[in-house]
Amino acid sequence: MHESDLLIIGAGGAGMRAAISALGNGHNVNIVSKSLIGKAHTVMAEGGIAASVGDVDKDDNWTVHFADTVVEGVYIGNWRMAEILAKDAPERVYELERFGAVFDRTPDGKIMQRAFGGHTYRRLCHVGDKTGLEIIRTLEDKVLHTDTRIFDEVYITKLFVRNGRFCSALGLEMRTGEFLLFKAKALIIATGGCGRVYKITSNSWESTGDGLALAYNAGAELMDMEMIQFHPTGMVWPPGAKGLLVTESVRGEGGILLNSKHERFMLRYSPEKKELDARDVVARANYYEIKAGRCGPHGGVYLDISHKGRGFIMKKLPGMYSQFKEFAGVDITKEAMEVAPTVHYQMGGIRVNPYTCATSVEGIFAAGEVASGLHGANRLGGNSLADILVFGKLAGDGATEWMDGKEIVVPDESEVAKEIGRVRNFIRNGLNPYDLIDELASVMQNYMGIVRNGDDMRKAIDLIGNIRKRSEDIGVSGGLKYNHGLLGCLELQNMLVACESISVSANIREESRGAHTRSDFPKRRSEWKVNIVCRKNGENLSTKIVRVEEIPEELAKYVKPEVYENG
Repeated sequence: MHESDLLIIGAGGAGMRAAISALGNGHNVNIVSKSLIGKAHTVMAEGGIAASVGDVDKDDNWTVHFADTVVEGVYIGNWRMAEILAKDAPERVYELERFGAVFDRTPDGKIMQRAFGGHTYRRLCHVGDKTGLEIIRTLEDKVLHTDTRIFDEVYITKLFVRNGRFCSALGLEMRTGEFLLFKAKALIIATGGCGRVYKITSNSWESTGDGLALAYNAGAELMDMEMIQFHPTGMVWPPGAKGLLVTESVRGEGGILLNSKHERFMLRYSPEKKELDARDVVARANYYEIKAGRCGPHGGVYLDISHKGRGFIMKKLPGMYSQFKEFAGVDITKEAMEVAPTVHYQMGGIRVNPYTCATSVEGIFAAGEVASGLHGANRLGGNSLADILVFGKLAGDGATEWMDGKEIVVPDESEVAKEIGRVRNFIRNGLNPYDLIDELASVMQNYMGIVRNGDDMRKAIDLIGNIRKRSEDIGVSGGLKYNHGLLGCLELQNMLVACESISVSANIREESRGAHTRSDFPKRRSEWKVNIVCRKNGENLSTKIVRVEEIPEELAKYVKPEVYENG
């Protein structure tokens, strides 16, 4: 057993920033990571941190960033969270610099900022095309110089709630096969997203929706789960690299999209913003060009930045040069990259309080990609790194303020024993969990993709239900120690929660809005300016529709009014 004031699940940017806040408030912290420390998915966010510091475009300010976030979230994001992000992001960037982060610089020594899709101004503070890696390096160094205990390669299987309040979490230490019980006054979930539920994704192996399912099974609400972001540009070749992210920095630094006819097709889809329109717009354009057959030999369109010259590319995009040279044998200083949409980010997640990041379960908080509210129906590039810094801090502050004066609640020993038995029971003869995981990912890719329709989504719901039923018979050989098959058994249960909530919510929303495009309901409709909320009801998923709160007049003046296509 391990006790602490605060337990944080997830050692990415949000989790470590939350830990820094809690430590600064005088509390002791345990951090649990499914992977190795420093391996967080934050490192895959390459382009930059969105913050209106105004070092490149002096007219930029928080009101413009706020408006961009609301508009590109297609008006269903939480306006309070958008306001908080826009106001706090500059200070979080300066703070990161004080912690030791080294940003690219303008000629006069200020932080360099680049353009990104959907942003009015050049707003992304960056470190070449390795910004996420620099964030992890900086925050990890800060945390490791404290007495924080970090437990890596530990998989949390269940959260325990007693009398409506969080009390502990059970983990399996993969190195030893031992069960660890983490007792704490409060918990922060910062586990990232669920991109691995799709076949083609930029997400690494850890992103299986674990935090979503842990919160859901503990009684917390999920929201906006239908909103899955397809990044416009993922690698399509070779097969082993399929889906690997091609950072938006390529377009931000001047890259253009071409089809097999060498047409710059974004001039047709978005003549004003072109390649720097919002991600959902560019992703759909790429999808339509590919569906129309105007694609390359591996089924993608072309992203070309070779016209900028080798020196520029090697300075601004060294990671992309290495990635394509190593994996695809393509020299991007001389030739175009072949790319296609790839699942990249979940806008939905655990429903939280915008000021404290508290969930609907006492003592449980959430921050980062696993939490919902900020991004609405579409996330702006660079807002994810701003999100983990701003709301990671707020989660740490919110959790420590909540737990002041509280004692640890003792978990029910019989519940802990029951959960240990459930995990052990997967060591048996049974169906291969990875066969079902592969089948589940194919269902999501084929029926819950970038363009959806009711028939496909209902088929997906039925197929997911069938996989859930068959998952009762999964089993693996071996023991508890370093058993990847056992990990697959545990992950499959969490992936099913994510897939069901995504598909059910998407089927309910009878319109096209942001990342959610329906061929049978192609227009955005005023009656669907709502959030769809999921929660566990017995053994079933239940939903409710919540009308989006209108932006108050003092903030609404900064935002262009929404125009509905149904009049």
